[in-house]
This record gives sequence, structure tokens and C-alpha cells, in this order.
Amino acid sequence: VQLQAFGGGLVQTGGSLRLSCAASRLTFSMYNLGWFRQAPGKEREFVAGISANGGSTYYADPVKGRFTISRDNAKNTMYLQMDSLKPEDTGPYYCAARLLRTSGWLPASGLQYDYWGQGTEVTVSS
Repeated sequence: VQLQAFGGGLVQTGGSLRLSCAASRLTFSMYNLGWFRQAPGKEREFVAGISANGGSTYYADPVKGRFTISRDNAKNTMYLQMDSLKPEDTGPYYCAARLLRTSGWLPASGLQYDYWGQGTEVTVSS
């Protein structure tokens, strides 16, 4: 299984970026997905999650109303549209996947994910 995140970059406060996470070697539609980030000097934190069929989405409070998570199961790709970016959004962003199972899914719990991609760096200048 391979997850590859890309689309990060340098943007000014108030700007936008669109991250992508391309998956391979898995049945994409059978995985719940999430985005996490790690600000400098802080622990990794949940950003957003999306269910396997795309019907349910979840957001951390700091990004609600500014970020939008989506997925295209036909393209094995997940997206994170980030608008109204703030300096505190700076850091590497990671995508993660969790295979569907009978037990419940807590999107914000990083321990529940089976696979992780490498980070893509987002820098928001003030």
C-alpha cells in the first residue's frame, strides 16, 4: 500500500492550497481516510476525515468552515481544499487510511489508521 501526499507550498495569509493524496495497491473505496498535520514544536493533530463512500466528513474545530475534504474513488485520490489559510496552519500534512472494519471509526485518532503517506509541507506566511 502506498499513499502519496502532494500539493503543499508557500502561500500568504488568506490564500488557498489544494492538497492531494494518491493511493495505490489498495481497494481505495474500502478505506476511511484522514488528513493530519504537525505544527512546529507540536504533536500531530487531526485535520479532517472522510468515510469510505464519501458520505460523511469530519473536521477539527480550527479548520471548520475553511477546509473541505473530498475524495474521488474512481481516481484513488483524496483532496483537502484549504482556504483562508492562517500562519498557524503551517506544517507538514499527512494523509492516512483505515480499512473498513466492523468496529467503529474515530476519525481523529491517529492510532486507528493502518497506513500513512509521507508529508507535504504547507507554509503560510504572515
